[in-house]
Amino acid sequence: MLENAFIGSRKYWLWVGFLFIIFLIGFFFYLQQFTEGLTITGLSRDVTWGFYIAQFTFLVGVAASAVMVVLPYYLHNHKEFGKVTILGEFLAIGAVIMCMTFIFVDMGQPLRILNVFLHPTLHSMMFWDSVSLLGYLILNVIISMVTLASERKGIAPPKWIKPVIIFSIPWAVSIHTVTAFLYSGLAARPFWLTAIMAPRFLATAFAAGPALLILFCLILRKITKFDPGDKAIQNIAVIVTYAMILNVFFFLLELFTALYSGIHEHSLHFRLLYFGLEGNTFLVPWMWTSVILAIISLILLITPKYRKDTRLLTIACIATFFSIWIDKGMGLIIAGFIPNPLGKVVRYIPTFPEIMISIGVYALGFLIITALYKIALSVRKEI
Repeated sequence: MLENAFIGSRKYWLWVGFLFIIFLIGFFFYLQQFTEGLTITGLSRDVTWGFYIAQFTFLVGVAASAVMVVLPYYLHNHKEFGKVTILGEFLAIGAVIMCMTFIFVDMGQPLRILNVFLHPTLHSMMFWDSVSLLGYLILNVIISMVTLASERKGIAPPKWIKPVIIFSIPWAVSIHTVTAFLYSGLAARPFWLTAIMAPRFLATAFAAGPALLILFCLILRKITKFDPGDKAIQNIAVIVTYAMILNVFFFLLELFTALYSGIHEHSLHFRLLYFGLEGNTFLVPWMWTSVILAIISLILLITPKYRKDTRLLTIACIATFFSIWIDKGMGLIIAGFIPNPLGKVVRYIPTFPEIMISIGVYALGFLIITALYKIALSVRKEI
């Protein structure tokens, strides 16, 4: 099956070549970072997690979202999800690889990541997050390859794969729950110190990931002969709708708790995000953009007439994806460090090399997803 990734049309190779060039540019900037250190980024002693970790946090949710097509197809026998399940699993593989790569580039000395496994600390959330991500990647590779190979041969998947698939469902939930614990377990960061962090993470995951999957399905339907089916797309859109409603509801709960209760340390971070603090308004335009996109997405998704219109659904999915990308990425991570525990407001802006390295990681991820989707569509074409 893997040979299908190396066979394609001129447009396919132009797209692959474009992604590879972007990856090489990002790799060039990473070599600069590897030589000079993290001083070329906007990180500092006060803001130790920045743009890299923001992307990691967001992409873990995209990876976990594969469960939203796996669960109804394998557990509830919804056949309409049959064509998109493999796409969701391949999207999860690409997202997990991007997550791991962002952790890799965020390390000052990347080989230090080996210490997590060479000298494991069982009470460390970082250790369990690494284990959950690696395990989830292995599970998705096994499941997708076994089921796709069986489909190619026209036979039923082996019986042993069903327990593996069922086991992968709670594992998918665990990878984002453990990621949330990385933040909510830090006592010195009041913005993250909330029990609702894990539910918020899961709600954003089940909105942004399926929204991206819908966009991929619509793109594939337009540029190839693959048709995932309107019923599957609409069912996934309903999942996105409910998840986005929960996401906004959870956010409003956080806002009420911080502002109505008058918790000064907690409310400072919300003031920084939406109104600025001590003249620092660098995050304000981004956060209000996220709010506007969330409102647009909810209007389009909640209204059945709009949701069933392919063009409006595309706009809704784009708005959902980027609203969560802003809020869960830069908004959540950066605001957790500002103000610092001493009350000092530190300005953080990602540098050009930092952004280019991140774009390079995304190019690598989309290159992997492109190759995997090419394999899946080639198998479907053979059948």
